This record gives sequence, structure tokens and C-alpha cells, in this order.
Amino acid sequence: MKMVLPFLLLAAITVPASATGEGDGQRRSDQERAYDARRKGEVLSPRAIEGRVLPTMKGYEYLGFDLDFGTSVYTLKFMRDGVVVWVDVDGRSGQIIGRTGR
Repeated sequence: MKMVLPFLLLAAITVPASATGEGDGQRRSDQERAYDARRKGEVLSPRAIEGRVLPTMKGYEYLGFDLDFGTSVYTLKFMRDGVVVWVDVDGRSGQIIGRTGR
């Protein structure tokens, strides 16, 4: 019985770690795709997009972004007073093309 307990504890710790690792691998792949698209000149860098949008969102907390590789649209996520606002930006031109929320 003394040998089984450490094994079960190790198994309980290992399973969540491996499940998390798969998500990190996918995210890393997305980051690589974004880097490649940026390097090829297909989209602006995330920093360039943020540099254009963040100054227009005073009073909002910036939460991060996603890049849709199919449409080359960045979606930046903000929050203020518990309300989430998404700002869509053309990744090629840097122009704001849409906004949801207030």
C-alpha cells in the first residue's frame, strides 16, 4: 500500500501537466505562424497593431489579442467596468474595422 500511494499521487500530477503541455504546443504553433506571416510581410506585427489601437482606448484595460490567420484580422480585447470590448483590426493595414461593446 505504501508503494501505491506515491504512484497515484505522481499519476495525478502528471496527467494535468501533459494536458496543459498540449495547449502550450498549439499556442507556440500559432505564435510561430504569426511570426512567419509578419516576416513575410503578410501582416503587421502585434506591437505595431497595439501601438495604433491602445492610445485610442484610454480608460480600458488591455487583455491581449488574437490573430485570425484566414482573414489576417487581429482582435484586441479590452475591459472597462466589467464590460468586455473587442476591437477588430486589419492586420495588413492596421486600420480598425470593427468594435463590439461600449
